Amino acid sequence: MHNNTTAHPAAEFDVKRLETIPFYDTFYEQAIDVVRSIGESPRKWLDTGCGTGNIHLHAKKQFPETEFTLADPARKMLEIARGKAGEGPSFTLSDSQSLQYADDAFDVISAIQCHHYLDQAERKKAVGNCFRMLRPGGVFIVFENIRPLSEKTLPLALKRWQDCQIRCGKTAAEASQHMARFDHEFFPISILEHLRLLNETGFSAVEILWTSYLQAGFYALK
Repeated sequence: MHNNTTAHPAAEFDVKRLETIPFYDTFYEQAIDVVRSIGESPRKWLDTGCGTGNIHLHAKKQFPETEFTLADPARKMLEIARGKAGEGPSFTLSDSQSLQYADDAFDVISAIQCHHYLDQAERKKAVGNCFRMLRPGGVFIVFENIRPLSEKTLPLALKRWQDCQIRCGKTAAEASQHMARFDHEFFPISILEHLRLLNETGFSAVEILWTSYLQAGFYALK
């Protein structure tokens, strides 16, 4: 039994994530770049689905005065994140649907590779809760697995991603097993569906931040 919703035990996550998604660290760089471009250091940053706390390790170098809160539904993930981070951030055992922080509490909220495990109703609730907790003028940054715009290209897209995983160190069997999780253990939506969800949630501006293979990033201003 895995101790988180990913395909990998928490102790193996930091190695396996780069075999599965080779540009994973780029997600952190892009998120931090958006926040840096706003022009002032955020007072409070909430990272939902924080995993082993990697975005915090990158972001605190740029924003040493920012108060970070790391949340994840997997206890083992939080234990590893706490071991990396020390006493700096605060930690919450929760998914993004269930977080109970006050309205308008955070300047930045990030959700990196966590909402694609949710069904349509759960995803809508999670994004809505992040919107509620974000202050007016704040930024929400999300990276997710996605599906192609056309179902006709889905086999090609899955094959490209599978071949990429093999080049990054997985065996053919491991890569094939991961592809079998698509639409069964994680539930990607298209870029257009992401944009629609963010707009319908109430964000005042929504943009595509980054895309490659079957992953994409977005940022939205409240």
